[in-house]
Amino acid sequence: MTLLRAATRAAWRRSSSNAAATAAASRRRLASNLIRTRSSAAAAAAASVQLVHRLQINPTVTTGQQLQQHQVYRLHTFNTPDERPPSTEKLMDAARPFDKLLAANRGEIATRILRAATELGIPSAGIYSHEDRFTQHRYKCDQAFQLDGAKPPVAQYLDIPNIVQICQQNGVQAVHPGYGFLSENEHFAKALTDAGITFVGPTVENLQTFGDKTAARKCAINAKVPVVAGSKEAFATADEAKEWIADPINQCDYPVIVKALMGGGGRGIRIVPTEADLPSMFAQASNEAATAFGDGRCFVEKYVEKPRHIEVQCLGDGTGNVVHLWDRDCSVQRRHQKVIELAPAEGLPQATRRQILSDAVRLLSQAKYRNAGTVEFLVDKRGNHYFMEVNPRVQVEHTVTEEITGIDIVQNQIMIASGKSLEELGLNQEDIPEPNAFAMQCRVTTEDPAQDFRPDTGTINVFRMPCGMGIRLDDGPGFPGAKITPHYDSLLVKITSRARTRKDAARKLERAIREFRVRGVKTNKSFLLNVLRHPDFLDGVVDTGFIAANPHLMDPLREQDRAQKLLRYIGNVIVNGTPKELGAVGPPPSTVDPFIPKIEPNPGQLDSKPSLKKIFDTQGPEAFARAVRENKGLLLTDTTWRDAHQSLLATRMRTIDMLNISDATKVALSNAYSLECWGGATFDVAMRFLREDPWERLANLREAVPDIPFQMLLRGANAVGYTSYPDNVVYQFCKVAKETGMDVFRVFDSVNYIENMRLGIVAAGQAGGIVEAAVCYTGDVADPNRGMYNLEYYLNFAKELEACGIHVLAIKDMAGLFKPPAAK
Repeated sequence: MTLLRAATRAAWRRSSSNAAATAAASRRRLASNLIRTRSSAAAAAAASVQLVHRLQINPTVTTGQQLQQHQVYRLHTFNTPDERPPSTEKLMDAARPFDKLLAANRGEIATRILRAATELGIPSAGIYSHEDRFTQHRYKCDQAFQLDGAKPPVAQYLDIPNIVQICQQNGVQAVHPGYGFLSENEHFAKALTDAGITFVGPTVENLQTFGDKTAARKCAINAKVPVVAGSKEAFATADEAKEWIADPINQCDYPVIVKALMGGGGRGIRIVPTEADLPSMFAQASNEAATAFGDGRCFVEKYVEKPRHIEVQCLGDGTGNVVHLWDRDCSVQRRHQKVIELAPAEGLPQATRRQILSDAVRLLSQAKYRNAGTVEFLVDKRGNHYFMEVNPRVQVEHTVTEEITGIDIVQNQIMIASGKSLEELGLNQEDIPEPNAFAMQCRVTTEDPAQDFRPDTGTINVFRMPCGMGIRLDDGPGFPGAKITPHYDSLLVKITSRARTRKDAARKLERAIREFRVRGVKTNKSFLLNVLRHPDFLDGVVDTGFIAANPHLMDPLREQDRAQKLLRYIGNVIVNGTPKELGAVGPPPSTVDPFIPKIEPNPGQLDSKPSLKKIFDTQGPEAFARAVRENKGLLLTDTTWRDAHQSLLATRMRTIDMLNISDATKVALSNAYSLECWGGATFDVAMRFLREDPWERLANLREAVPDIPFQMLLRGANAVGYTSYPDNVVYQFCKVAKETGMDVFRVFDSVNYIENMRLGIVAAGQAGGIVEAAVCYTGDVADPNRGMYNLEYYLNFAKELEACGIHVLAIKDMAGLFKPPAAK
């Protein structure tokens, strides 16, 4: 893009005719290069190749003025190499509602809008942030305009003046806001209207009424729609809400629900069980709403326990004529966020359904509602229904209604915005039959259920979507190579199934999710599958407390990812050869099996006296140290199983090799002080090079050699690593090591830094282990001229270690410098 702009600016310096010719040639060359090198639309988006589609150049204006006039570039993105921008001349006589429509959104809903516009023969435009420059919705439109990258990622899509300016400078006649972002913003709708651009949505008056939950509640009361007892006004503080609840005239006792005045999408809602919970819950709801919507005021309602969430999809033409497209059940929710939606609602008494549908239509008709809107209700266990709110926009779950009615909601939004009446569109209530099938939708997101649904980020390396009869996909930012960022909603794709029965729809949806493959980021697939398989969901009617009452739904399902692992391994071997760390160097390994000696114990050797291991296990580390001091002979520590010979043995020696020699070892070294067999480099070698579990190694060795003390190397605060770890990690590591079979913790620091050793000493002691502190010896204490590393230095250091509570003192001669005279 930088080269293209530089070329364009250079062309401006020439005459008008030369500039036009040069720019045209440049565009042709770039387009030709793009077509030759691009293999797919996704690759083109990832390459971020942008073509200047039209520059209205006035040769009488200076270059600086030109740049000021063209801050918003009109760009075109080709969908495939053989496509061209739509020919507006051929479409001039066609009966299309608008000459150009812009989707003021991102992700799957932007793609949904752009596809609907294409089907209606409307040239489409999109907007994208700098962070979204590689996402799908950018190249699903005929033109795409980059937003102000100097602003935060979300703020770019909320930049009303910039979006209106893009529309004005590029001939956009209509804007569809989708859901979220500016979809319910009355100021956005008014700004577009004032600029002569059609807002594909409700009127400004509708947004003012139903975007404000207090005003919507008043409207429902006026339309004689039942409402839950609640406040008429929103409160700015918890104290105001507390005072209102305490007034008996309001008939609203605990539990209550605090709902943000300008909330939506489950944000700004908290359940308050008792008066003591009100301050914190009110603050959470208020802060959440203030951050998302700019208004932290909340109102209070009586909380209806374990209700169903039933909503009615409606279309109105602004004249008072409103039709319903039947109902949806959105009761499967997590923290007020819908998870799985079903249409129509199953198990709803027919009298209740008729009343809900009638109330929804009457409410919107009295408000002269225009465009698509959803009226939401709570239904209690007795079948009573209560008005919740009106969502004055298209909703995420509109797909299930489209599947059971065959009516394209987004296309009808566009046609109604163009001035068509419901009658002209053939949308008469008697012509919309009662559904004879079920549709079910779930939202696959990049969230990890095992981590409290924390959004995951990363690069998608595998993305295979399902298909088949009865499956609909509304895809968004996902494709192989896509980078999932933390800036936006985690929705990856919506999967909608359609079948004759609810169970069949659930089975199709389950099959599609199992067929769906995503690698590179975590998803909520396991959670969705757990819900779809739950007998209560399949066989009964669930309420909004279903997920909270079944926390096991969050249990992850392990995906083996065998194919990708195998491909990576094969690719690595083909390119780099067999991994050298596995010993694949030099000549082939010997075909001779090693000889394993069989050593029989001498009579009474293993039971003549209690071993040091038994003394430690029965009497503790102090008794162990005392037994060592009282021992009259020489005690040995064998380090063959650790890293005394690591350059030759430890990096090649597998656990199975140690276990093969363990029977002989436990006899030959039955009287040993210890076997140093773990920790330090051995831990690293087992895990990184031999691909073995070091914990499993320790457990197996302990089982094979039960009566000799095991010893490990502990690098103080560094544990078995090469960097300092948090204190709690070192404590827990020592605790688990002791429980798995470790006895003696040899704590050392190569420069005798007492503070680094102290943490390891305390952690090993608290774990119940034998603390053996090592003094690293260097120099020559027999030589008084060797500087600071004299006898006094080592005596003082030994006293410091003793004060730390150690059980054994060791001298580690790291460089073979300990001479006999110095030892004496």
